[in-house]
Amino acid sequence: MITEVSRPGDEIRETVQSDYAVLKRRIQEAGLLEKRPGFYAFSITTNLVVFFGCLAVLFVVKQVWAQALIAVVLGIISGQLGFQLHDSGHRQMFKSNWKNALVGLVTADALLGMSYGWWVQKHNRHHGNPNNVDLDPDIDVGAIAYTHEQAMARRGAGRLLAMYQVYFFFPLTTFLAWSMHVTGATYLIKEDSRYRRLEFAMLAAHAAIYLGAMLYFLGPWSALMVVLIHKGVGGAYLASVFAPNHKGMLQTDSSNRLDFVRTQVLTARNICGHPLTDFWYGALNYQIEHHLFPGMPRINTKRAQPIVKQFCAERGIAYHETTFLQSYRELLGFLNEVGEPLRTAKAHS
Repeated sequence: MITEVSRPGDEIRETVQSDYAVLKRRIQEAGLLEKRPGFYAFSITTNLVVFFGCLAVLFVVKQVWAQALIAVVLGIISGQLGFQLHDSGHRQMFKSNWKNALVGLVTADALLGMSYGWWVQKHNRHHGNPNNVDLDPDIDVGAIAYTHEQAMARRGAGRLLAMYQVYFFFPLTTFLAWSMHVTGATYLIKEDSRYRRLEFAMLAAHAAIYLGAMLYFLGPWSALMVVLIHKGVGGAYLASVFAPNHKGMLQTDSSNRLDFVRTQVLTARNICGHPLTDFWYGALNYQIEHHLFPGMPRINTKRAQPIVKQFCAERGIAYHETTFLQSYRELLGFLNEVGEPLRTAKAHS
């Protein structure tokens, strides 16, 4: 549900300015902001072995059903590589910035075929302004309307899509990978990114090697099938992780900004932890903890949760955690609510 909030008073703002310092001190005392290079070395190695192992098997098998199944697995591995990119972009992995950047560039541009520079700047803007309808780039994403104003502004096919977007949401997620390819390349063309030339070279190499290998080993029709499944599953997987994190939670704008702690907590939704859930989400199911401490290694977010929950209880800050299935009920209910004014207008026209 879209919620309106009022601007805090000056005395409240002075009080809560110290909240983050108190919380951060507790997290630091627990040792949770320390880098975990050993974990990431193992994680990166595992991802690379599985990724290239799947490609090797794909290029050997001849049965179409087996190729399709491996393409699904490649889509899931691509999602795991996306978490690897995410963590490197937040400099969670290593103390040296160049090591984090190296992992990010190789993962994004060489392995996934998307721009590291584009993703980092976009994601940083999201972290600075989560669920802010004026500033969060993840709210203005084109196909889906996330506010009533966006829905009512749609015309033509876009208006029809927004009207029934609750039914189109999951099919549309299969196009996410393609959107990221195009948007990232467009960003590099138009913007002066730090690694611009290197990224262009790596993206070109990725396209040539990826598509060339698919065509050479599989032939045109099997290659087309594998690429479509790989990209479709990969995009849907990432969307399944990112969408429940914020959609349907508190929205703000330039007129009702909150302090840092409340902005990060109230705009985010946690998914109940479990080893399988933690793996599927890349630990981003601890979204509140991640937003409060984006540089915290993902393996530490679960241990940070009880500290953050206790702090929020002490300060009277609502901390929203729900189950995997309930998160999607809330997400789809929100999308249905946003499209409702359009359906009402149509019914009365």
